[in-house]
Amino acid sequence: MSTPHASILERYQEIADLSGQMLNKAQTQEWDELVELGARYQEAVERLKALDPLDDDQKTARRELLTRILDDDARIRQLIAPELERLSHLLGTFKRQRTVLQAYYSTVRPH
Repeated sequence: MSTPHASILERYQEIADLSGQMLNKAQTQEWDELVELGARYQEAVERLKALDPLDDDQKTARRELLTRILDDDARIRQLIAPELERLSHLLGTFKRQRTVLQAYYSTVRPH
């Protein structure tokens, strides 16, 4: 049987593992898988919020896991920024094309 503190650290470990997997998916540009892992990551964070806080003896282990999680998060953000910019550009282009087509078809259609 695990102690409540071990359970908390297990949740942090799960989140750290998921952030590492997310980083791997971002590095290999597997965006769909990254989104799926992101949902699991969010669920793990929500489960963590429901647990009691750690005592002082467990905080060092948590700090190391948090550092790993935050480092992964920063790296993921760096890796996805170009993809988000590309998608934003594509959406802008799509919106401009749609506006042009709407304007064109509004002049072509009989009134």
